[in-house]
Amino acid sequence: SYTLKINENNITIDSNTDIGILRGIETLLQLLGNNGKVYFFPAVEIKDHPRFPWRGLLIDVSRHFMPVEVIKRNLDAMASVKLNVLHLHLTDDQSFRNECKTFPRLHEIASDGNYYTQSQMKELIEYADERGIRIVPEFDIPGHTTSWIVAYPGLGSLPVSYKMERFYGVKDPVLDPSKKSVYKFLDKFFREMAKLFPDLYFHIGGDEVNGKHWNKSKRIQKFMKKHKIKNNKELQAYFNRKVLKILKKHHKNMIGWDEILEPYMPKDIIIQCWRGKETLYKTAKMGYYTILSNGYYLDLLLPASTHYLNDPIPENTDLTETEKGKILGGEAAMWAELVNSENIDSRIWPRTAVIAERLWSSSDIKDISNMYKRLEKINLYFEDLGVCHIKNQEMMLRRLCNSYDISVLKDFIKVVEPVKYYNRHKSRPYTIFSPLSRVVDAAIPDPSFPRYFNELVNDYLKTDNKDLENKILDILTKWRELHNKLTQLNSNSPLLNEILPLSFNLSKISELGIEAIEMKNKGKIPEQKWLSEAISILRIAKEPHAELELAVVLSLIHISEPTRLGMISYAVFCLK
Repeated sequence: SYTLKINENNITIDSNTDIGILRGIETLLQLLGNNGKVYFFPAVEIKDHPRFPWRGLLIDVSRHFMPVEVIKRNLDAMASVKLNVLHLHLTDDQSFRNECKTFPRLHEIASDGNYYTQSQMKELIEYADERGIRIVPEFDIPGHTTSWIVAYPGLGSLPVSYKMERFYGVKDPVLDPSKKSVYKFLDKFFREMAKLFPDLYFHIGGDEVNGKHWNKSKRIQKFMKKHKIKNNKELQAYFNRKVLKILKKHHKNMIGWDEILEPYMPKDIIIQCWRGKETLYKTAKMGYYTILSNGYYLDLLLPASTHYLNDPIPENTDLTETEKGKILGGEAAMWAELVNSENIDSRIWPRTAVIAERLWSSSDIKDISNMYKRLEKINLYFEDLGVCHIKNQEMMLRRLCNSYDISVLKDFIKVVEPVKYYNRHKSRPYTIFSPLSRVVDAAIPDPSFPRYFNELVNDYLKTDNKDLENKILDILTKWRELHNKLTQLNSNSPLLNEILPLSFNLSKISELGIEAIEMKNKGKIPEQKWLSEAISILRIAKEPHAELELAVVLSLIHISEPTRLGMISYAVFCLK
């Protein structure tokens, strides 16, 4: 917390801690304005404090490695919006990303040569600490451990040949909870890592253990019978208890995904909830500390407004005040199956800024329109901090255009966005080696231009203002011509071929919008044939191509609604 006072003579920041001073300075930097002649700070008094103590960002460096400079620039952005925890997902089936001197095969064999040396990690920890940010490491066990087992096969549950995993999803390899040697290994491993990472909490993952290798192992089944372990859930609980003792031995507290929640665990562990808010509330009612990630998964490519309204403690909760105090905050999650060091910034920012505000500010601050206005400003502010979400997109567009003028592709990419949730994985089998160099990789989630166009349309439909109409017609005319221009550009840039169906659909619905406005101005009621064709065109335009979808179809549906008098069913039908 801090107090910031600005008057005509002084700027004063008061806080009980150095971190409070840092937070106050970040606010001061955002207050700098100008009147066209001079720069100034407004005369204000701000008393500010965070709503939640845990305000984090997870970056998955396992599926795709993120160099030190990528982590640093994201730490700078985190500090600017007062996030205070960087959760590094360092290991998974696809790789092991941290140097381990006790067991060097982990990073030598299982990293494809891309890992953080201990000196680099110390540098990152210090860099984060200077910005009031803690780094919490995650070493995912007992599942998601193909990389561990490839390096040290004796850790595995079956005596089979293991190889590095190149595809994504839930995999079968899992550590063997019945072997004493596994716990001896983990004891030595965590002893070394405890010295490297100063944070009190160590994340053990614990998610998505399918138990198939446990079921196939006669030795493990015999072990379960001997110890009266009924099922795989109890077997993982047995494993977690062993790991908990090891972490306590090395003066660390456990944090894990919600699969590790068991009533026998001590109350000082933290449960990170990703599968639903029901688990969050259940955890708090059981007396455990918990943080929310469900609803903050950045890789789902949902709009900023969805994350903004996702409150860890909603107004209608039945939690007591004591139980509410168990909810420490939340964490945005940037899983890296479909991002690399080139486009990760555009997937994290600016949307993570709204999550940061949700975790810092009062729950009654939730005006979506106001949020988006402020988000546009801070989006450019991030670029001043070195974030590459804008710069790298233009670089990717130049490559896609084969160094030709990118203006046409730039106009097109403003009105499309990647398909949401995990629908990209349904179109093709992605691996860690899949090149992320297509238009969908340059496109951003929740682009601003469709929101601007939708506001134009809504205001026009309410007012019939001719200036607004002309603006809309200018935009529609431009979109109508994009397909021919992209077709010409495609002759020099074959990578663009896959987006031509989308540009064709954009051209068709733009023509539809122009015709609808012309009919409205002439007082003409559209014929049934036109309506049928319009419905067909709009429904086709809603379909994704090249893992992209047009973000302006709904606005064109509104324009094309024949009379805007009692024909809501028309728009509803088009949306289905």
